[in-house]
Amino acid sequence: MAGMVKRAYKYRFYPSPEQAGELARTFGCVRLVYNKALEERTRTYTLQGRRVSYVESSAMLTAWKRSGDYDFLSEVSSVPLQQTLRHLQAAFANFFAKRAKYSAFKSRKKSRLSAEYTRSAFRWRDGALTLAKMDAPLAIVWSRPLPEGALPSTVTVSKDAAGRWFVSLLVEEEIAPLSPVERSVGVDAGITALATLSTGEKVVNPRHERADRRKLAAAQRALARKEKGSRNRVKARLKVARVYARIADRRRDFLHKVTTRLVRENQVIAVEDLTVGNMVKNHRLARAIADASWREMRMMLEYKAAWYGRTLVAVDRWFPSSKLCSACGTLQAKMPLNVREWSCACGAVHDRDVNAARNVLAAGLAES
Repeated sequence: MAGMVKRAYKYRFYPSPEQAGELARTFGCVRLVYNKALEERTRTYTLQGRRVSYVESSAMLTAWKRSGDYDFLSEVSSVPLQQTLRHLQAAFANFFAKRAKYSAFKSRKKSRLSAEYTRSAFRWRDGALTLAKMDAPLAIVWSRPLPEGALPSTVTVSKDAAGRWFVSLLVEEEIAPLSPVERSVGVDAGITALATLSTGEKVVNPRHERADRRKLAAAQRALARKEKGSRNRVKARLKVARVYARIADRRRDFLHKVTTRLVRENQVIAVEDLTVGNMVKNHRLARAIADASWREMRMMLEYKAAWYGRTLVAVDRWFPSSKLCSACGTLQAKMPLNVREWSCACGAVHDRDVNAARNVLAAGLAES
């Protein structure tokens, strides 16, 4: 039975100089409002022990616009400013529920440049998108079609560190679950192999970061030689950002292909509940772990399984998948990382990763 889901379609676009200027002002105002609201919330909670509501933050925004010091906030669309207050409200709700860390201030250089527009702040007509305060539609590169008859409910405009502009359209789409299949798979995340499956297959890690490491190192050396504050340094920084963007794009494309195949071919997918944040603290493996993008792969599996009627099971991180014999169930006393193949007393000879994937599958099926 088909179900309605909210799905974001992301496209690249090329703004006119006037549109780029308007968006740059909007990004700056969004950052300012977020930081001022965060500062007020922090001060109120520290001095009074009281939480500030979204309604109070919205009233503060109105007062800032009328104060004379921040009257430029009225020159951009009010909707992205209200939306950033809503995002801050959600961030605090997650913090108090112990689902996230305390919010950080948005940095001029390091924070993502973005602004969110709801329906009252954009016009969608015959496939043309025009944002508030703009006279002409955005020049969007439609790399793939939107669902027929789709009407965006939210539009997010962003600019990445490489200077590329993107627009993300959130639409409601009807997605039909895939036909049930009898296959199930266990997935053991790794470094040499991105993922080892319980079937014995090993999905090779393309190591996109390693492939472009020489180009990245050359760009970083060139950046280090440029004088701070110079135009040449800005150009060199963009070159570094473009290499990083290329790595991220290729990695994301590969992960989409792998996760889509796993979801299409299996009814139940069992994975390890890894704490990647703690694992990258191992400085010897941090680069390789980050390049593998286990967290992003897990996230893709989660929403694709939900869309298409599959079951994703996360096995407890302390489950001894590598030490357990998948043939007889005997638990080995220890299993050093350098041991890639081992024999059990029952006579079974195991590839370390394949054995772990089979144990993850068994544990996942038991849980599901």
